[in-house]
Amino acid sequence: MNDFTDVKLEIFIPQGHVEKVRDALVEAGVGVIGNYDHCFAISQVQGSFRPLEGANLFDGKVGTISITVEYKLEVNCRREVVKEAIAAVRRSHPYEEPLINIIPLGNHLFG
Repeated sequence: MNDFTDVKLEIFIPQGHVEKVRDALVEAGVGVIGNYDHCFAISQVQGSFRPLEGANLFDGKVGTISITVEYKLEVNCRREVVKEAIAAVRRSHPYEEPLINIIPLGNHLFG
């Protein structure tokens, strides 16, 4: 097995919650590249959403579009720990439905 990862996770997180989600991912074995751990890219973004009836609100108002400051956390993840990583995000993230993108990587093509 080589050091290349199989997928990239992108997780959108509200202000004040990045460290909790990041730490949960580290505990799940994510964020390791070679001899380094805690390898994440974090960028500030604006998120847009409109809660619908029945939503368990963290923020916003049912039926109203909200724009909020969020952070996009990007991290490479070995395919064998993706399920653990997603479970860690769901446990640590404050949103009812966290936005998690799982993007396949072609790193194996170069290994």
